[in-house]
Amino acid sequence: MFVDQVKVYVKAGDGGNGLVAYRREKYVPMGGPAGGDGGNGGDVVFEVDEGLNTLMDFRYKRHFKAPRGENGMSKSQHGKNAEPLVLPVPPGTTVRDEETGEVIADLIHHKQRAVIAKGGRGGRGNTRFASARNPAPEIAENGEPGKERNIQIELKLIADVGLVGFPSVGKSTLLSVVSAARPKIADYHFTTLAPNLGVVETEDQRSFVLADLPGLIEGAHEGIGLGHQFLRHVERTRVIVHVIDMGGTEGRDPYEDLITINNELSEYDKTLLSRPQIIAANKMDLSHAEENLEAFKAKVKDEYPIFPISTVTHEGIRELLFSVADKLDSIPKDTTPLEEKDERVVYRHQKEEQEFHITRDPDGAFVLSGIKLEKLFKMTDFNRDESIRRFARQLRGMGVDEALRERGAVDGDTVRLLDYEFEFVE
Repeated sequence: MFVDQVKVYVKAGDGGNGLVAYRREKYVPMGGPAGGDGGNGGDVVFEVDEGLNTLMDFRYKRHFKAPRGENGMSKSQHGKNAEPLVLPVPPGTTVRDEETGEVIADLIHHKQRAVIAKGGRGGRGNTRFASARNPAPEIAENGEPGKERNIQIELKLIADVGLVGFPSVGKSTLLSVVSAARPKIADYHFTTLAPNLGVVETEDQRSFVLADLPGLIEGAHEGIGLGHQFLRHVERTRVIVHVIDMGGTEGRDPYEDLITINNELSEYDKTLLSRPQIIAANKMDLSHAEENLEAFKAKVKDEYPIFPISTVTHEGIRELLFSVADKLDSIPKDTTPLEEKDERVVYRHQKEEQEFHITRDPDGAFVLSGIKLEKLFKMTDFNRDESIRRFARQLRGMGVDEALRERGAVDGDTVRLLDYEFEFVE
């Protein structure tokens, strides 16, 4: 089964907790703090494996969680950092954040990697909080939570040449004739429901990858028919071979077929029409094909190279393949629009998130929320009074106390944060 789009949940590993510990050595008076830091949580990483050609591994398992970091240890020993969770994906994989639609990674080259979810930082041990005023602190942080997100993974085939055209014009038959691929062929529309790939070798030992893509119909750019399931795969191709039924077996005009399909390509992505396009005038073994071809050439003029072929008699196929190979030779792979070789860091302006929000529950309780506030809460060890006092100081520093007073909070009111409740104290 070919799988080219799937939604997945990923969770990076949480950081390990810091430790509160003290030196207890014989003959060493005034033993100081000796709690180590926790290790960092594991990242969720996607790595390109050129041996894969589908997203099948993600079809039956949709949740992936990286390991957490090791907790800090005594004698100021740092907990072990967790290993990343590396998930193999095929070349041509695009990863998007499901909530925002932002492209997280576009993976093309073998062994190329991208961090999809960043692991949490390890919590600091009490050694890190020692100061002149507090030489033996009883404070340690819990590990930072790892990033979690829902993502959408898409596979866009990386083929040199894509066959486009209406259903039943002979694309699958052409692929079966010129390569070892054996796509399903039958006398009805949409026989091809998933892209098929075949390696084509010309008589002069040049080779390229040819993709037989599901048939297009009018309105495909809006998702009609197989719509976007097909069109996403055209984006990667370097040359487009437009297969047209010159025999007019279904009563359509060949020139109208050309205009309709090119319009669908343009509506989906205007840059597709800038790709070199070669017309394979198929079914020349049928009656009226020669007559239709002459009328077709008169309308197209010299806009596209036209090769009359027959997948039944194999007429003209040799010339078509040589023309495609020549065109590919004139287009270096590293100029493909989507295959940018330069690794550049792009800095985007990001609107600063509000540190916290305050709402009210129906029972009158004040509810605190916010990414930064919730992270501080999760990294606080509430089993130790000194850590609780530090968290209270952090809230005051963020302006939470003052904001609660402005919303009408008085002594004894209930304040909720995640699944926990506190009393507001003046």
